Amino acid sequence: MSFQAYLRNIETNTGKSPADFRKLAEAKGFTRAGQLAASIKAGDIVKWLKDDFEMGHGHAMAIYALLKGAKNEDSA
Repeated sequence: MSFQAYLRNIETNTGKSPADFRKLAEAKGFTRAGQLAASIKAGDIVKWLKDDFEMGHGHAMAIYALLKGAKNEDSA
């Protein structure tokens, strides 16, 4: 599955776009000015997404990659 397909599935299942997750991560203190905070680890993001959005591990890691800047919405 492509990264873009993960993001589409996440949006379908949660009603939240990548931009929404960026805003939510900022509000929770996981990111600052769009950058992942140094103290935040993948496990912190995965736990949040599993707990609050019932995401599976792969989908949660896709959002982590998005927040980390390793991937963006245009990645195929």
